[in-house]
Amino acid sequence: MPTLWNGYWRAMLQVNGLTAIRDERILFESLSFTVEAGDLVQVEGRNGTGKTTLLRIIAGLGDKETGDIAWNNESIFSDRDSFHQDLLFLGHQTGIKRDLSAFENLSFYLNISGHSYTHEEVWQALTKVGLAGREDVPVAQLSAGQQRRVALARLWLSKHPLWILDEPLTAIDKQGVKVLEQLFLQHTQQGGMVLLTTHQDMFENNSKLRKIRLGH
Repeated sequence: MPTLWNGYWRAMLQVNGLTAIRDERILFESLSFTVEAGDLVQVEGRNGTGKTTLLRIIAGLGDKETGDIAWNNESIFSDRDSFHQDLLFLGHQTGIKRDLSAFENLSFYLNISGHSYTHEEVWQALTKVGLAGREDVPVAQLSAGQQRRVALARLWLSKHPLWILDEPLTAIDKQGVKVLEQLFLQHTQQGGMVLLTTHQDMFENNSKLRKIRLGH
């Protein structure tokens, strides 16, 4: 992972008075919080309380009823392109192409993201997510967990300070969870930020983890 981000130690994500309504039901109302450089934040709550909706709104991919979201004191809705240059979002859908191999998928993503890496660095990222020997296999032939790992390999090459991750541990085994825990902690120690949802227990007794609960 590249050494980061001297300029981002002062970065901040601000969620101000956010309200979301779906099917005439209020998911959350007047929600406000901040995520600063070095923060690790988990959004939790029962199914249907709006966790995915919240992350999609913050990522600029969903509609809100009221409120604003600011990145470095600028509304993300006034300059989405600038915000998205600093954001890596992984949702429920892996966003990978089934007819391409793991290596081709990761290379394609890096190209459209405007980041360049050597072939060796791409191979290393895939090895770190447990896909050594499977790099050239079409994704359609991989298991659900392996397909998720192809998407997660982006994290090892990411230069984005803000990671928004919706259930990144789906179909990942216990060893894979531990590896990702260490990666998330390393990211925050370098000045990055992680905002995620997960149903798995992570970061037990870790004082760095802050939780935001939706619903009652």
